[in-house]
Amino acid sequence: MAVLTRARPIPARRGRARRGRARAGTGAVLLAAALAGSWLPPVPAHADLVRDRQRPILKLLGMDAAWKITKGAGVTVAVVDSGVDPRQADLRGKVTTGPNMIAAVDVGRPARLHGTGMASLIAGQGHGAGGRSGIIGMAPQARILAIRSISEPEDAGYTRYQRSEAARNSVARGIKYAVDHGADVINLSLGREDEEPEEREAVGYAIGKGVVVVSAVGNDGEKQRLLDEDGFAPYSYPASYPGVIAVAAAMPGHERAPFSNRNYSVVLSAPGVGLPVALPGGGYGVSDGTSDACAIVSGIAALIRAKYPDMAPALVSQALVQSARNGPKGGYDPEIGFGEVHAARALSAAESITSARPGPARGKPARERFGTADPGPVKIIDHPAWVGWTVVAILVLGLGGTAGGGAIALAFRRRHPRPAGGPSPGPLPGPPQGGAPFRPPPPRPPYIAPGPPGPQRPQRPHRPPGPQRPQESPGGPSFAPPS
Repeated sequence: MAVLTRARPIPARRGRARRGRARAGTGAVLLAAALAGSWLPPVPAHADLVRDRQRPILKLLGMDAAWKITKGAGVTVAVVDSGVDPRQADLRGKVTTGPNMIAAVDVGRPARLHGTGMASLIAGQGHGAGGRSGIIGMAPQARILAIRSISEPEDAGYTRYQRSEAARNSVARGIKYAVDHGADVINLSLGREDEEPEEREAVGYAIGKGVVVVSAVGNDGEKQRLLDEDGFAPYSYPASYPGVIAVAAAMPGHERAPFSNRNYSVVLSAPGVGLPVALPGGGYGVSDGTSDACAIVSGIAALIRAKYPDMAPALVSQALVQSARNGPKGGYDPEIGFGEVHAARALSAAESITSARPGPARGKPARERFGTADPGPVKIIDHPAWVGWTVVAILVLGLGGTAGGGAIALAFRRRHPRPAGGPSPGPLPGPPQGGAPFRPPPPRPPYIAPGPPGPQRPQRPHRPPGPQRPQESPGGPSFAPPS
């Protein structure tokens, strides 16, 4: 399983970060999601500069209007990732650290770079006077449940994690732990190319329990060797599981970021290029990736859940989709889905969904479903007396006809009985009972079909027959035919 982001420190100029692959298991399990880049060592930056870099993104998402409605209080977002630094200034006091699902393969202290950055985008609260410095997340009053389920290249045990079966299904176990410990939203800024039955089951378990699941679609969009003939990138999991809100990364101009996967798992998009993030140890960086876009959507989903805590995951997804702006002309495409998310519009859509009144055919009291008048007594229709007698007469005549037909058939059988032994046989072939012994007649000559007419022989004059002389034949006396 790989993280899906790339970062660089503030205020360094953006450069292309390296990319690679991640594997977990001993060859049986291929974790083929692209590693979008490596985290660089944190560099201290003036917190006001960080917030200044963040303001255009907050404005684009309509955060000021959304925060007038809710800031996410009472909601817990589980960050199933590489771990979160609870002492980071912008996250202090709001992180609950869950179990380490890959403790068996960890070596030394984990870096927790990627997870900390995602948590800051979701629920960073800033610091300093009025929290006006540092990173402010989409849901600054939400809480974070940090569950370490993946490793990153900066970890000392990363190579061991890549090769160990002990890390198998660590994400699935992290999802289930989050569900069982009060998460309202689960952020999965990670991915792999292969499906895992346990992971699919865990996602279904979460959605079945009413938890919103958000995941990144992957960063393989620029890897030509992975694209098919239509330019589609491989499907990434868990983003491609049913019910998951799969998020693509958008450029400042609202088009798909080149690295963002293009395929039909994409539901919607969010800013994913040039986002300031918090790093462990007090540093800040600028990050690109579908991971960051995913974290933004998770934070906005947390706002919806704070305002409408009982809203089903599918309806939260619907509200996010309805909020989308700058969408494709056809309404949807595999690059940015339905468009780019907008926080204030998402809350407005959620309100519309929850306050929608049922149609005229629904919700009526039972007494009004078949009319507005109160139901009266059931009317009994009286039939004339002759109707009953007519029915009786028809039944009697029918029974009488059946009995009469049976009697006639019985009488006919008695008058014309069948012989007890069946019909008498005729004379059997064989020799006669007396006289000369029986000899079979000679065989007849075979029939020869007449051929085509030829020259006719002259007719012989007809002579009257004379006396016949009997000829002896082997079969007894016979007469020769006249010549």
